[in-house]
Amino acid sequence: MTSKDLVFLPLGGAGEIGMNLYLYGYGPAHQRRWLIVDMGVKFGDERDPGIDIVLPDIQFIESERANLEGIVLTHAHEDHFGGISWLWERLGCPVYASPFAAELLRLRLLERNLDEEFPLNIVQPGSTIELGPFEVEFVSVAHSIPEPNALAIKTGAGTVVHSGDWKIDHHDVTDGAIDENRLREIGKEGVRALICDSTNATREGSSISEEEVAANLASIIANSKGRVAVTTFASNVARLDAVAKATYAAGRHLVVAGRSMYRIISAARATGYLKGVHEVLAEEEFGFLPPEKVVCLCTGSQGEERAALARIASDNHRNITLEEGDTVIFSSKTIPGNEKSVSGLMNALAGQGVEIITLDDAMVHTSGHPRKEELRQMYSWLKPELLVPMHGEMLHLQEHAKFAISCGIPETCVAVNGEMVRLSPGPGEIIDNAPAGRLHVDGKLFVSAEGGPARARRKLSVSGAVSVSIVIDNRGDLAAEPQAEFFGAPEEDGDGVVLEDAVLDTVEEVFFEMPVKARKSPETVAEAIRRAVRRECSMRWGKKPDCRVIVHKV
Repeated sequence: MTSKDLVFLPLGGAGEIGMNLYLYGYGPAHQRRWLIVDMGVKFGDERDPGIDIVLPDIQFIESERANLEGIVLTHAHEDHFGGISWLWERLGCPVYASPFAAELLRLRLLERNLDEEFPLNIVQPGSTIELGPFEVEFVSVAHSIPEPNALAIKTGAGTVVHSGDWKIDHHDVTDGAIDENRLREIGKEGVRALICDSTNATREGSSISEEEVAANLASIIANSKGRVAVTTFASNVARLDAVAKATYAAGRHLVVAGRSMYRIISAARATGYLKGVHEVLAEEEFGFLPPEKVVCLCTGSQGEERAALARIASDNHRNITLEEGDTVIFSSKTIPGNEKSVSGLMNALAGQGVEIITLDDAMVHTSGHPRKEELRQMYSWLKPELLVPMHGEMLHLQEHAKFAISCGIPETCVAVNGEMVRLSPGPGEIIDNAPAGRLHVDGKLFVSAEGGPARARRKLSVSGAVSVSIVIDNRGDLAAEPQAEFFGAPEEDGDGVVLEDAVLDTVEEVFFEMPVKARKSPETVAEAIRRAVRRECSMRWGKKPDCRVIVHKV
């Protein structure tokens, strides 16, 4: 190793979509300086019962905090910046963000009482900052949120471009055009490695422009007869702007429902966006407007049970109702894992006679990530020597690497969370491993995703539980009738035998078959009964519930 080694280490976002956290290290192994790019979250689903927030495990960089220069944010999507308010106190380093990302981060910090004296530094797109041995330039790209940035990271070992989330769109309805000229200039200066978004690397062609989506939304809203509701990702300010302008053009009033919608609108206005959105009515106004005069912009495109659209669909919203003849536009794509909840939401709306329009029916949504033709263009601008795919599941990463080779990029290296890649000098390759994993936010606590309570809850959700209590005396006899309580189990087996009765019979049978000496040991008794109860349940029910045996000795 030399003093000019440059390494890349993902702790989140490589081998998965979401929870992005990437490290860049410069210098010899024993005294590297580190830079963090993004610190995102995932949201729990049915695989993690009771867990709302999933975070990357930062134990590696926490151990290196004395060598950490700071955190740089590419943009303000939750999967890129949402982890800061949860994890920053473990690191205590300065944070650098564009004005819009900084505004949203401030709101998150307020929620967790971290706003006072937080070292938040605002960086204008197009600017360059110096952080120890790293010179970081913010280069404007296009995405589905204001002020997305690629990062040109320059060190003594060469220049690396971290793409962030991006696509090529020269006709965004906000200011989201990609800075092609600057990217070409950086390419001419020389790029050692491109660390690049892989989300749509399996898809041919190019992404649709936001301009086309805006035109389609305007047409649908103008031709709708009844009430119209539009649900989309709240962070997509360009889409919010398009819906608002389509609403006004159709002679309708815009009603907003959902806390995150209000939060994004507030942040956007505070940083100079949504200037054309002049009238936004509170949800309390919805019921006083004629059906043909209202558009409701609401949260809930992913079927979130507490979001506005879910409450509307279940007829539980206190201010907003829909009925036959009304229209709901899903200006979004269903995130993998949310299919069941979104389908349930759509069926509930259909049951009310509501017309549903999705991407399958009209071009009402576009991705914020590059397809193959856009990747090819980015390669031609930057001309990197090495391509390291990121932001994708393993299929996306591998497909991206194959495509890069087919486009003439000399080197590729596929790495997942915890694998350290040497970028320079020498060939790009995995040279080391670091701890990487997930943390769950369980109520007010941080717990391990592997050994934490979510795993036990998941098991309980599949096979239930049974608790057995017995009391034994000093002679090794039963001092009282055994008791059993089931959770999430059927009352009877297929022959009509009460499961509780069968289990209690098994408990007594196993107990009295044990030698007297063994019956005097609570531990021995508990284990024998636990095994027997699980066998009995398996035979009669076909499942082995979690079994806890409590032995009281008197």
